[in-house]
Amino acid sequence: MKSYPTVPLDHYQEYPIDEMRERVEAFYDNINRRRTVREFSDRPVPRDIIETALKAGSTAPSGANLQPWHFVVVSGAETKKKIREAAEVEEREFYAHRASQEWLDALAPLGTDSDKPFLETAPFLIAVFLQKFAYLEDGRKVKHYYPTESTGIASGMLITALHTAGLATLTHTPSPMRFMNEILGRPKTERPFLLLVVGYPADDAEVPDIKRKSIDEFASFVDV
Repeated sequence: MKSYPTVPLDHYQEYPIDEMRERVEAFYDNINRRRTVREFSDRPVPRDIIETALKAGSTAPSGANLQPWHFVVVSGAETKKKIREAAEVEEREFYAHRASQEWLDALAPLGTDSDKPFLETAPFLIAVFLQKFAYLEDGRKVKHYYPTESTGIASGMLITALHTAGLATLTHTPSPMRFMNEILGRPKTERPFLLLVVGYPADDAEVPDIKRKSIDEFASFVDV
């Protein structure tokens, strides 16, 4: 007899092996088209699509199921402008003083710089905050376990959901990002984790000519 509440695993769906292969290959073909975009259209995106993608991201596994994340969806022009201005201050400092030459050399093939117009152009910015702990209604403090890993998984699932919907994304991580707490009214107990730019790519958008590693380079199998 289990000492904690459970429910039947009613939603699990098993498929025949051939269908499993077809489904995972189709998923790979789709996700392999995903590219980080830095040139966005200002075309509007229905908010309900963003909401459904957020719900998909929130299904991510998390330490002790404490779901240590909060997403702030920004569509207002005034707030997007404030975020761009604050982010570019940090980015200029990064490129001029904080980044090592080795880091700058690694970024060179991506064509990045301190100018971030996409923060105002794209219809949505999603600020992801990490919560190391939370307070219950009775005031008790609850520690969150593996908050970084959990929030990272949730963000990855959100990006996948947005790509599946046909939207482009950009993961933006100006450092430091504490300005996001102030601009978005989030408590100091939350740590900005990621700023996700979301929308349609510009009609003339281009992406760097880069390659992904082969499976032999990033995976190994232990059979004994």
